Amino acid sequence: MPYELVLFKNINDPRVKQIDRYIELGGYKAAGKVVKEMTPAQVIDTTKATGLRGRGGAGFPTGMKWSFVPRDTGKPIYLCCNADESEPGTCKDRVILECDPHQLLEGMIIAAFAVDCHLAFIYIRGEFSLGYRVVEKALDEARAKGFLGRNIFGSNYDLEIVLH
Repeated sequence: MPYELVLFKNINDPRVKQIDRYIELGGYKAAGKVVKEMTPAQVIDTTKATGLRGRGGAGFPTGMKWSFVPRDTGKPIYLCCNADESEPGTCKDRVILECDPHQLLEGMIIAAFAVDCHLAFIYIRGEFSLGYRVVEKALDEARAKGFLGRNIFGSNYDLEIVLH
């Protein structure tokens, strides 16, 4: 039975690492819509309805996980992307880091907005030096376009992503 690639749909396009090509393929459209037209609760409900699941071993429902984040505590909320891949035989992160970094950033923008996070972190293991450089460039490009920083996408939402 044929299936539609979602996560790896752009993986064979070497130019997709460049923000203009990613945008040309429809990239950042969803993130822009989310931060300008939706509430965090709407993003969570929509994500629950899609059935989207995490890429870890348990495949936990993403929208449900986001709904567990406490609200109105007066404390900051942080989003962490762990691209360590330290489990034996794991190779799920490297190809995204190296080949489609803007898709990673767009997903982080949506996730951060859904949980009312304004500061996010990406941890990349030291052996992934190419992935680090590619993501670093993608972050710079996203900031230059106004997709990260203050008032992203012309909204009143601020988000910064720190690479480590």
